[in-house]
Amino acid sequence: MNSSILRDAFQVLTSEAKDLFLPASIPETFGIPTSLEFVRDYVAKNIPLVMRESITDWPALEKWNSKFFRETIPDKEVTVAVTPNGYADGLALHDSEEHFVLPMEQTMRMADFLSALDRKDSDSILYIQRQNSNLTEDFGDLWNDVCETSLEFASDAFNKSPDAVNFWMGDERAITSMHKDPYENIYCVISGYKDFILIPPIDLHNVPRKRYPMGIYMQEGDNNLVVEQILDEIGKPRLIEWVSVDPLAPDLERFPSFANATTYEIRLNAGDILYLPSLWYHHVRQSHKCIAINFWYDMEYDARYCFYKMVEKLCNYGQ
Repeated sequence: MNSSILRDAFQVLTSEAKDLFLPASIPETFGIPTSLEFVRDYVAKNIPLVMRESITDWPALEKWNSKFFRETIPDKEVTVAVTPNGYADGLALHDSEEHFVLPMEQTMRMADFLSALDRKDSDSILYIQRQNSNLTEDFGDLWNDVCETSLEFASDAFNKSPDAVNFWMGDERAITSMHKDPYENIYCVISGYKDFILIPPIDLHNVPRKRYPMGIYMQEGDNNLVVEQILDEIGKPRLIEWVSVDPLAPDLERFPSFANATTYEIRLNAGDILYLPSLWYHHVRQSHKCIAINFWYDMEYDARYCFYKMVEKLCNYGQ
């Protein structure tokens, strides 16, 4: 099979998807649908949903802000991602070559973290984004401010409990680079707003990716962060596949296929929920001191996953 036949087939895939099931814009509701409606209209179709003003009864919406955290948990030890550019998991240059770089992790008091956000330190950008169910593991004393019962529609629909519940807070310069996750994601904004760029997995062939050597930010001197390459057990650079394009400023000369990607842009405000289906590519920005939590449910490795892996294999074959 030559590359021109593959390109034509992928173009048919994109065209048919747009004609048959991809919406012109991300659907929105006010409030939360029933479990049946949620499964039938969104989960089964692998389509995102924005649920406006759906968690306005949570105590967290009234309470969670810098003043509240300073008064209630100022001495709480928090694990913070530290980067020079705001990309806690993203691409950066090291020795003139692009690397996928992990953040340096630093432990500090919550009060010190909040003070750093107030200063907007120029030499380092801080983000609480530890994805280890840190809301339950690190911030258990905040759990009572979350009305978990209002999310029973999701647990009923997925027929399981969430694998992780994560807490996010940081600088407006902290950006989540384009990627996908093997989770059904229920994303709730508590304070501020989040801006999402979404691309459906059916457009995999229009999202340029490659394998990059891995690195991690390390502190050199008092404030300078440098990239240290991560090696495997035999001393070779460890590799990971990552999205090559920045959707905020795509280099279409280098990545012309990205111009054909189906992209959606949404803003999630305080009190809103986003259902982000598994394997959807997403890029996220935020307002300053935005606070959010998300619930990750393990995806079903069913026919959709098998289809995705087949398309992924064909994309790699055509490169």
